[in-house]
Amino acid sequence: MASSAGLELCGHALVVRGGSLFMATSTSSSDDDSLFIYDCSTAEKESQEYKGADGQPEDKGTDTILASTFSKSGSYFALTDDSVWPSRTVVRRCTALTFTASEEKVLVADKSGDVYSFPVLEQHGPGRLELGHLSMLLDVAVSPDDRYVLTADRDEKIRVSWATAPHNIESFCLGHTEFVSRILVAPGHPELLLSSSGDRTLRLWEYRSGRQLHCCHLTSLQEPAEPWGDKRFAVSRITYWRQEDCVALLCDSLPMVYLFQLDAPRQQLVYRQQLPFQHRVWDVAFEEGQGLWVLQDCREEPLVLCRPVGGQWQGAVEGQVELTEPFADWRVPTSLRRLSTLQLPDRSFRHFDLKRSREQAPPLGLLMAVPESAVVRRVSAHLRGNWAVLEGCAGGDSGLSGLYKATCDNVTSYLKRKEERLQQQLERKRRRTCPPGPAGRPRR
Repeated sequence: MASSAGLELCGHALVVRGGSLFMATSTSSSDDDSLFIYDCSTAEKESQEYKGADGQPEDKGTDTILASTFSKSGSYFALTDDSVWPSRTVVRRCTALTFTASEEKVLVADKSGDVYSFPVLEQHGPGRLELGHLSMLLDVAVSPDDRYVLTADRDEKIRVSWATAPHNIESFCLGHTEFVSRILVAPGHPELLLSSSGDRTLRLWEYRSGRQLHCCHLTSLQEPAEPWGDKRFAVSRITYWRQEDCVALLCDSLPMVYLFQLDAPRQQLVYRQQLPFQHRVWDVAFEEGQGLWVLQDCREEPLVLCRPVGGQWQGAVEGQVELTEPFADWRVPTSLRRLSTLQLPDRSFRHFDLKRSREQAPPLGLLMAVPESAVVRRVSAHLRGNWAVLEGCAGGDSGLSGLYKATCDNVTSYLKRKEERLQQQLERKRRRTCPPGPAGRPRR
């Protein structure tokens, strides 16, 4: 996929990536103002020439970060770039990656339709081919019990395979009419799957049986007067807030975020709100106990933190719409964690060990709330001071617009040419059958 800016959150660890750089900091209200920046282009690489099937040198690609993710516990952070390294060779350009629930492996999906697994603890362990599609893979996920691997491809399919024997397919989730851009197993509801597509729908599945439970058409939520009402778009991000079963959708090239609530007992998605923005939104992510972080193309205000206040999500946003039902009151988390150490092994896709602080969180009754603006200002100041991480992504495309089916209407032109040939044949026939005139010439 394209090298658009990305945002990852786990606990109080916040990572922003763009181009070949990524920056990690903490969103906690403590005095820890540490910042970690890493540039993939400066990483040590072994000089080895790769040759393709024709014996010619193979393009090693660039150092652009293509995908990144945290492990479930937040102990590891993995990313993959567009280069080929001897230690951990990614066979094809990566499109998505995820950790297994046990955090023993990283699954890497690529543009050729294959999924490779890499051991986390073995720095130079080779990748193992797990499964393959006949089409480009766009996302990969794992069930919370590590029993199933879920893959989404460009040909509208979601496949559910056994993790221990991926050649055994448990089910297919069929119903999308365009490429499946994102999938997410709903946290807290291990039997439910959320998916989005270029057909502008958000769907809810019982993935083990392949049964579709609910489908929401995003076009029905738009106002006719909106300038992008007839524009094709796909969801570039699905993120989930477990505290209130809230789902946030970021659509490619649209300056707004859609908010839904998952009603698991009724097995449906309930539309709640739209958050419009004045600038292009690069990525969004929920932080438990905080709210929805929004990364946007604005150097003066690169980050916005939206929170539910009085039944409405609020932030530095104009024109918000009230919810049909209020969310529950905000709850303060009972534990804190801060970013401490990042360890970098030498590999093409890399995982970082985030050693959690041993400090004990204060009792809930003694926890002092720090104003939200202070945390946002501190993290935004880091981004403004290192804007080179993101400036190369301004005006860039996420790459989803090039995945739509190409329509070719050659029937109309064929029928037009056929009609012209018939007319020419009739004209030649009429001239041959016309009787001769007095001078021996055919009459006109």
